[in-house]
Amino acid sequence: MTTTTTYRMWQRLDSLPTGSRLFSVAAMARVPYFTSVLPHVRRMEPGLAEVDVPKWFLVHNHLHTVHAIAACNAAEMAMGMLMEATVPTTHRWIPKAMNVQYLAKATTSLRATAELAPPDFATITEGTDVVVPVSITDRNGVEVVHADITTWVTPA
Repeated sequence: MTTTTTYRMWQRLDSLPTGSRLFSVAAMARVPYFTSVLPHVRRMEPGLAEVDVPKWFLVHNHLHTVHAIAACNAAEMAMGMLMEATVPTTHRWIPKAMNVQYLAKATTSLRATAELAPPDFATITEGTDVVVPVSITDRNGVEVVHADITTWVTPA
């Protein structure tokens, strides 16, 4: 499998003492939209990605909890990192839809975990939906948000 530039960069930087932070900063530079949630990519491998998002004033809502859309940004970042590590360069992907359930108040920093059994990409010869489930938990391990993100995967 030929891996994406993003995943190769992760593999090079992750082994360094501050490599995951450096990678996260580079990811924010490439996709500035995510800067508001200050994502920290903790794990990235085929079928799995974990992204931490701090609870800080720019993501607060009127209740001083993490805003719903900030949680969605965390989910999309985790899904994107999973897809970058999972989808070979013979294919491409793009988000198509997101179904989100807000399960509890997000009163702490969050961790978004995207997990997926990778499909057999050799069988994807035309566009197909791949749904990536993302669980967003608080520091106590309580799932506060759940997102199912539909991606459109096609041969490159």
